[in-house]
Amino acid sequence: MKRVEANDAGAIYMLAGSCYQGLNGIQQDQTKAMELYARATDLGFNKAHSLLAEIYHEGGDLKKAKFHYEAAAMAGHEDARNNHGAMESKSGNIERAKKHGTIAASAGNYIAMHALITFFKQGIGSRESIDSTLAACNNSCVEMRSEARDAYIRDKISETF
Repeated sequence: MKRVEANDAGAIYMLAGSCYQGLNGIQQDQTKAMELYARATDLGFNKAHSLLAEIYHEGGDLKKAKFHYEAAAMAGHEDARNNHGAMESKSGNIERAKKHGTIAASAGNYIAMHALITFFKQGIGSRESIDSTLAACNNSCVEMRSEARDAYIRDKISETF
């Protein structure tokens, strides 16, 4: 709570999550949670924009969802960029969907890469474009690799099977 009072955007975001779901001994209050998420966005916390987008999207408010996906994407949240691209695709804006997908995939978002491959299989986009995006995606993933991350993934896979 001291971090929240000090305007720590991450702490505000976490408190909002507890309020939204009624966790950690905090009474569920979705209205308060939305206010806290908005406060975190005002402080520049792009994860809050992304989460608000998901909440609005699930609630059917596509205008607000698009606004928050766009804000999170512009702040570098690649999952939000991919989701924004998916919204564009569903709206029939394939070129904008490809643009968002290419940016997200180039940053290592494998879901966006998969969507671009699907577009390519449908005849949307060039071989050169898909190849260069795949190379960028692979390079980004290589840059993110570490022994600790690989060990974590191996452990999670062995737990699953």
